[in-house]
Amino acid sequence: MSDYIGHECGLALVRPKMSLEELQERNGDAAWALRRLHLLMEKQHNRGQDGAGIAVVKFDMPPGEPYLRRHRSTRHNAIERIFDSVTKDIAPMYRANRPMSVQDAKRKCNLLGDVYIGHLRYGTHSKNSVQNCHPLVRKDNTASRNLAMAGNFNMTNSRALFEQLLDYGLNPVGDSDTQVILERIGYFLDLEHRHLRSTMGPESFLRLEGRELAEAISRDIDLVRVLGRASEQWDGGYAFAGLLGNGDAFVCRDPAGIRPLFWYEDDDVIAAASERPALMSTFDAEVEDIRSIEPGHVLVMKRDGTTTSAPFTERIEQRQCTFERIYFSRGSDPDIYAERKQLGRNLAAPILEAIDHDVEHAVISYVPNTAESAFFGLVEEVERQVKDHRAEAIWNSLQDGVPDLETFKKACTVRIRAEKVAHKDQRLRTFITHDAARRDLVTHIYDITRQIVTPEDTLVVLDDSIVRGTTLRESIITILSRLNPKRILIASSAPPIMYPDCYGIDMSHLGRFIGFQAAVALLEDHGQADVLEAVEHDCRAQLDLPPEELVNHVQRIYEPFSLDQIGAKVAELVRPDNVPWDGALDVVYQGIEGLQSAMPAHTGDWYFTGRYPTPGGYKVLNRAYLNWREGRDQRSY
Repeated sequence: MSDYIGHECGLALVRPKMSLEELQERNGDAAWALRRLHLLMEKQHNRGQDGAGIAVVKFDMPPGEPYLRRHRSTRHNAIERIFDSVTKDIAPMYRANRPMSVQDAKRKCNLLGDVYIGHLRYGTHSKNSVQNCHPLVRKDNTASRNLAMAGNFNMTNSRALFEQLLDYGLNPVGDSDTQVILERIGYFLDLEHRHLRSTMGPESFLRLEGRELAEAISRDIDLVRVLGRASEQWDGGYAFAGLLGNGDAFVCRDPAGIRPLFWYEDDDVIAAASERPALMSTFDAEVEDIRSIEPGHVLVMKRDGTTTSAPFTERIEQRQCTFERIYFSRGSDPDIYAERKQLGRNLAAPILEAIDHDVEHAVISYVPNTAESAFFGLVEEVERQVKDHRAEAIWNSLQDGVPDLETFKKACTVRIRAEKVAHKDQRLRTFITHDAARRDLVTHIYDITRQIVTPEDTLVVLDDSIVRGTTLRESIITILSRLNPKRILIASSAPPIMYPDCYGIDMSHLGRFIGFQAAVALLEDHGQADVLEAVEHDCRAQLDLPPEELVNHVQRIYEPFSLDQIGAKVAELVRPDNVPWDGALDVVYQGIEGLQSAMPAHTGDWYFTGRYPTPGGYKVLNRAYLNWREGRDQRSY
């Protein structure tokens, strides 16, 4: 994706099955689990550049000693900053001249403990302050009421959930969806304590009191029940990890399976993460060893080591996010790698048609690096189709009784000119605020390889997706035009982005999408601009309807036009005005059928189709369109 957008955060949980003393004896390192957490977070570094945080619970701490600790950072290289602090924190354990017992180390080292959660933050709309960095903590003087939570999510109805907290009689500080969810889980955790107290306390049959009662409640907390009650009105895509101060831990996933979440278990540890390859690498595990948290399920790890997976809410139609697969997740996952290659293969036929099968005068490349896997698939399929095309020509000449030696030689020497023409300068930062200066710097983000493209060539450049088109217009096309090809063809492995997201990706401003801009321009070109007003009227008529009754009126803007028409208009819109190059520029998109064939198990395609997985998505779409019509540049939920 050539455009920057904020996106999914990353989660990590590590819960060793051994005590710190056993870890020390077995691995020679009481901080073994802490180091696994570090690896698990580093392997998901792609999911969070804005901040990071960890929380730890310590078992069996002496009275008066802290048992829940947290450390967060929003500084540059936040993971490195945090674990530099961790290294300093646990350094006294390894001083040869002053050996320290594990129990002393646990008491003196703030971040050494028994169960950990970690979070990588990509901020979507909140300020990038440490207060907005996960894990968030809800404190209480009862251990089992303390809650640390981290998530990868957005809720479409966070305001309604906030107002419900007010109805409960609470006074939450902050109305972000993260704070709201923390307070909501905390509220139902309190109710769970009251329920258990009523069944165990002095007025119950068991008649427990004091410490004995507190320990019995802590043992019997039903996190499945807590999350089931807390999530009754949630509308969004989410994956959460949480710790209670008593040592219980959980990870849970939304009922549509929008956000990804995986877990691993062996004789030594239970771990969870947002990405499968991170678990495979950290624990040297095979693909089949990693399991997905089922949609609508919670994996509960009790303090005593008991682990259960159970549904906490009713499962709905599974709609796993396709954008995860196209761009955000690491391509080292074998399934994602195969899917991305197939997306590239699917583009071979339309690209060959667009260049009239003239591969001798075509150079195929890609930008950015995340498009590399699709590029491999594209090149393989182009080569296969060209060979088939030429073999057919030979066969036809044989059938005519006139073998053509030159045609035969040509078929035997198929060579696709696949090159890397653009190299991103990772060190170049466009931090200059002056617009003109920044635009000038943006045009130098990529270096180009010269003398591999001739003025007779078509330069085919594969992008994984085109969202806003700004980087194409302000940087990439300007840079590529310096190679002076006859033609530049930009191919997107994803269909055009037509609808906003509200489940974890920062794409809620409808008017910023180049696909939407193209459709609007086409309506104006065809004298159909009145459709925009009609859609506005119908969207306004839905403002007071409950989300369950809303329909997608915005789709009428796209209905008159084909994918080829959208691509042609996008090419017009992203062509820079100040570039002297006079070659042709074209844009080719993946079709929705190609997307679905490449990843049939992942049907979360609302960005492209407007078919949202929850009712709240249609409310966000409605608001996004009205914001655009009213000139409001603000988040739509």
